[in-house]
Amino acid sequence: MNSRNARQAPGWTLLVLGVGLLGFVLAQTSIVPALQDMQRAFGASASDITWLVTAYLLVACIATPIFGRLGDMFGKQRLLAISLGCFAVGSLVCTFANTLDLMIVGRGLQGLGGGVFPLCFGVVRDEFPKHKVPTGIALLGAIAATGSSIGLPLGGVLTDGPGYHSIFAVAAIMGLLATATTLRFVPKSPIRTPGGVDIRGAAILGVSLTGLLIAISRGADSGWTSPKTAALLLVGFNGLALFAFVQRRTPEPLVNMTTFVRRPVLTTNIATLLIGSAMISTFVLVPQLGQLPKGGEIGFGLSATEAGLLLAPGGLASLLIAPFIGRIGERSGSKTPFLAGCLVVAGALLGLALAHGSVGLVVLWSCLVSLGSGAAFAAIPNLIVSAVSDRETGEATGVNTIMRNIGSAIGAQIAGSLIAAHVLGSGLPQNAGFEIAFLISAAGAIVAALSVLLIPGRSREPRAEMQPAAASA
Repeated sequence: MNSRNARQAPGWTLLVLGVGLLGFVLAQTSIVPALQDMQRAFGASASDITWLVTAYLLVACIATPIFGRLGDMFGKQRLLAISLGCFAVGSLVCTFANTLDLMIVGRGLQGLGGGVFPLCFGVVRDEFPKHKVPTGIALLGAIAATGSSIGLPLGGVLTDGPGYHSIFAVAAIMGLLATATTLRFVPKSPIRTPGGVDIRGAAILGVSLTGLLIAISRGADSGWTSPKTAALLLVGFNGLALFAFVQRRTPEPLVNMTTFVRRPVLTTNIATLLIGSAMISTFVLVPQLGQLPKGGEIGFGLSATEAGLLLAPGGLASLLIAPFIGRIGERSGSKTPFLAGCLVVAGALLGLALAHGSVGLVVLWSCLVSLGSGAAFAAIPNLIVSAVSDRETGEATGVNTIMRNIGSAIGAQIAGSLIAAHVLGSGLPQNAGFEIAFLISAAGAIVAALSVLLIPGRSREPRAEMQPAAASA
């Protein structure tokens, strides 16, 4: 299929991209219900088993901007196939892994699939008719939000049924299918950005994110004020400062800081981090709330599968709203749906904080959180894409994905720490822990909405001053 045919059949190209994106996103959350079974199977400690989540997230954060940059340079279709191929190989390794170390290696290879985010968005921008780009990108953004919602119930069903290895078998099938269809049906990118690969910048970014994400993911176990956590945070933040300093002085940077600090890009990235942090609390807290026994202050005594299904209606709602967000973006820009999504998330989280005493209420509020986050994440990529030139799409959307991942890691740890800090004498969590966690998440969504207000209004085309920056890249 050539570029012309792709433009005549954008729905088929979007389907191919959606399968790859959905496979990667499902792998993020579907493993969570299986962690306890895997801990028992491998005889691992709680801190060791969390490396299955940390390794995946860490590699994805590092790989995302690198694949985005390489896609801009060598072609998005080619790099998308490589990224999906790495994800498929990692899934196969996990499917047959019989040790924790091998499973962690497989999860790291799966994390290389993080390149699908910037590459899929870039393919849509390059290949779709201009008036169809906002809807196409909005649908991909909504798939990311939907996958996070349905990953938990899917993981619970597979863990309680065939076993946790089947989670990775499903991911391997999706990865292999997406790789093959990408090579066959996705057209080669017509837009290239000549340049080299900034190995030094990639190394600094890798060390920085490693320190930061390990500190965030292990802070509750090591203690937030412990020397180990403080040292890791110091490495992370100082490394990011050094990364920004080096990138400004590198002729062919991994991340063009001139692009990153533009007001539309910077404010969108800040809002993405905040709404990602707020949204993730639902995926952490609601299944836990459902699985708690009925004897404590709060809890519904559900199985892992039943608790995960509390989020399923919201996943469907977030997918259904995406076409409408895309059409709004085509007509008037994506700032308004992003703002509306943040406000809906804030209101729903406030509702969860004040009224979560029945399954019906939890499903209702969770559905609204997913609806709002679906609108937000359908709008975010369009805001980034409309603020940069064609040659910067992969790089800019890759950085935005990192902001979302870091926000999710922060939000998950805050929620988990608050629950752990409020327990009854019996060891069961107190209701107060859930209330405080939901209230803090609601406050984060409100701050995200305020950040959205700082995003400039719609710009139909990248401004003229963007072109020199793109050329220098």
